Amino acid sequence: MRAVLLSLILFCYSVVAAQYKFSCLVKDAGTKEPLQGVTATIKEISRSATSDVYGQVRHDNITAHTITVGFSMVGYEEQTITVSLPQADTLRVIYLHRLEAKTEEEVIISSSRTNSRIEDLPTKIEVLGSEEVAEENGIKPGNIASLLGDIAGIQIQQTNAATGNADARIQGLPGKYSQVLRDGMPLFGGYSGSFSILQIPPLDLKQIEIIKGSSSTLFGGGAIAGLLNLVSKSPRLNSPERSITLNQSTLKESNLNLFLSGRNKKAGYTLFAGGTYQRAVDVNKDGFSDVPDLKTAFFHPRLFIYPNEKQTITLGYNLTYEDRNGGDMQVLHHGKDNTHRFFIQNRSLRNTADAVWESRLNKTDRLTVKGTASFFNRDISTNVFGMKAKQLSYFSEISYFKKLPRHNMVAGINFSGEHFNKKLPDSTRFNNYDQNTMGVFVQDDWKVSEKFIAEAGMRFDHHNVYGNFLLPRVSLLYRISPAFTTRLGGGLGYKIPSQFVNDIDEREYPAIIPNNNLTAERSTGVNWDINFKKVIHDWHLTINQMFYITDITRPVVDVRATNGTIGFYNAAKPLNTKGFETYMAATHGDLEIYFGYTYTYSRQLYDAIHPNVSLSARNKFATVIAYEFSPHFRAGVEAAYTGKQYLDDGSKTPGYLFAAAMVRCDIKSVALVLNCENLFDYRQTRKESIVYGPVANPLFKQIWAPIDGRVVNLSARINF
Repeated sequence: MRAVLLSLILFCYSVVAAQYKFSCLVKDAGTKEPLQGVTATIKEISRSATSDVYGQVRHDNITAHTITVGFSMVGYEEQTITVSLPQADTLRVIYLHRLEAKTEEEVIISSSRTNSRIEDLPTKIEVLGSEEVAEENGIKPGNIASLLGDIAGIQIQQTNAATGNADARIQGLPGKYSQVLRDGMPLFGGYSGSFSILQIPPLDLKQIEIIKGSSSTLFGGGAIAGLLNLVSKSPRLNSPERSITLNQSTLKESNLNLFLSGRNKKAGYTLFAGGTYQRAVDVNKDGFSDVPDLKTAFFHPRLFIYPNEKQTITLGYNLTYEDRNGGDMQVLHHGKDNTHRFFIQNRSLRNTADAVWESRLNKTDRLTVKGTASFFNRDISTNVFGMKAKQLSYFSEISYFKKLPRHNMVAGINFSGEHFNKKLPDSTRFNNYDQNTMGVFVQDDWKVSEKFIAEAGMRFDHHNVYGNFLLPRVSLLYRISPAFTTRLGGGLGYKIPSQFVNDIDEREYPAIIPNNNLTAERSTGVNWDINFKKVIHDWHLTINQMFYITDITRPVVDVRATNGTIGFYNAAKPLNTKGFETYMAATHGDLEIYFGYTYTYSRQLYDAIHPNVSLSARNKFATVIAYEFSPHFRAGVEAAYTGKQYLDDGSKTPGYLFAAAMVRCDIKSVALVLNCENLFDYRQTRKESIVYGPVANPLFKQIWAPIDGRVVNLSARINF
């Protein structure tokens, strides 16, 4: 009996003795900092452990003498090692390398000019990716205005009650200080700049890149508050895309959009075609439209040619037709009489052609030639005035990119211009003009070390009317640790004066007196942000805090004389905006939470009586909660509080809450979206009447809140 007991004890001891431990330290190969959240999986027993805040991983109770351990983390290359147990006394260190930009899922930024990954850019760039753009297609398929309004620091402000025109205000500055690009080329400006963000459907886009702050060094004048680069979809090899989107809203808006794409090794194509039909709606029953009558058609084919593995040729054509009519509901539906005469109608036709040739000369050098020309016709009709004019806009650029071990360098030259011509007879005092700009630029992204990247750029522009502009720009990125990153950037900018201003009613165009003695507005801007990104108990947490300041000298200001005329002058004192943005995003499995707060302090120092910039909310909160209940069902709610705003007369508006909810259900190849905007039906017209004066030719107060009320829409996207 003793022998049996002794044998059992010895057997148990041998089993216990054969249970080993494995531990290691995981670090970033570049920064040599510990990595938290790395998954270490022993493949023989399918057991996983996660590295702690110190980068340490530990596995206990291992019976095998040899194990294979795989290490993985988002943003890093996977690594596999084979370990013999028991381990030596020295703690093993595993170094993980950051992923190179090879996959479609990685966010590659084209507006940086170096096509770099977003996390490697010293310039802070925010991206609305393909997932957000696709979701917006189900919520608001007609345009991207609502999508842009969800971004902290961007405020979509309606500028005209009758036409529904709206501006995108970045960091508290009016929309005229923002530049809109399509695939890196200027899209709107001058006479053609009206209704810009209201004429871009989301289904045609891959992503939207937003740079806040002075960006004139990158793409020339106009980008004082920031720029929006709209990146079109491209075909993917052997992955065709075919979809059609149908939408109907309770505000009598109907949308029909089609997107097709396909590619083989030699050629590819994309085709977007769509239309919007909107009936005028008088939401508050005051006799005037709160939503205009709208008919829009889009047609955008693109052809991609791949002569060989190193070259790509892209040819595109874009047609946009729009008929927008608002005003007295009786005039819109039944025609004019002696009492009811007011209306504002804009008919526009835009034909744009573009071409891009890209040649990858070798692994490190790339030559790009691109150009676009846009022919724009716009006919304005009102109860008191009519105008017809056309504008030719053009842009061409040659750039050369070279990649060195520690430098990404790009240099180039571009030429752009506008030719405006009004049709006679005409009662306005607008001048026909022909303006152009020649620019040269250079930029260097210098990887000083694994932790520190510096970006320096310089642009020299010569404008045929307003002279020369030298625009330096510097941005710095420092990786404090794997979790903390900070960026600091600043530069100079400029804005060419324009005789067309979005917030001036079309009926007032004959009263505008152009000033040929204006000088260009110039700006200085600085942004600084710090970013925290970490995985904590399976929560993927991102927190970003940004501070900014922009100073515009010699701002162009409009002034109304006692005789009713509207003139422009360069103010002697600057326009200044400063503030900060706080952003937090957290995901846990299928749950997503977002919170944002923006503080904006915008002052027009040239106006001692009314120094606060009109319609710039000082405080704005926003939050979004979304949950994916299953791969086929998703729901979300969002809310935004807009604080008090100042008006032109110095008075304050009340703050208001805007909320929305959405559910999405995927049934095989059909995605159904039910969405409700403005859940609480908050309207400015509930607080005050926005119309005053004679019915035949009324005046309107400034629009500081929604006037279209609650709206519900149901959309279906069908993939085939």
